Amino acid sequence: MKAVQFRVARPTNRLKQIVRFYNEGIGLNILGQFENHEGYDGVMLGLPGKTYHLEFTQHIKEAVLAEPTKENLLVLYYDKIEDYNEANDRLKSFGAMPVEPENPYWKDKSTTYEDPDGWRVILFNGVFNP
Repeated sequence: MKAVQFRVARPTNRLKQIVRFYNEGIGLNILGQFENHEGYDGVMLGLPGKTYHLEFTQHIKEAVLAEPTKENLLVLYYDKIEDYNEANDRLKSFGAMPVEPENPYWKDKSTTYEDPDGWRVILFNGVFNP
């Protein structure tokens, strides 16, 4: 494997609300954006370093989109309890409320939220060690 970056891209019909949720609510940095590129607007958001990032796009015409399931997850890991608590407090002050995770694995070690499109974001208290 020689790739040096990866991006996960997802369409939305609520670009402004989605960007606000992931930027102000979650705290991801806006890395780049574009407007009216062949009928699309888009924003890339990510963690510092720009190695991994999300892209949200919206077509000028409202699109028919796939429905999220309760198991479509973006998981953010926090290695310090203070940072985990701060992230939860920021989301709650933003107006997002936790939802019950579908999979019991996430209970008691993380908090689950839904973005404006209904896709789930998990804040995990700990790190992934394969």
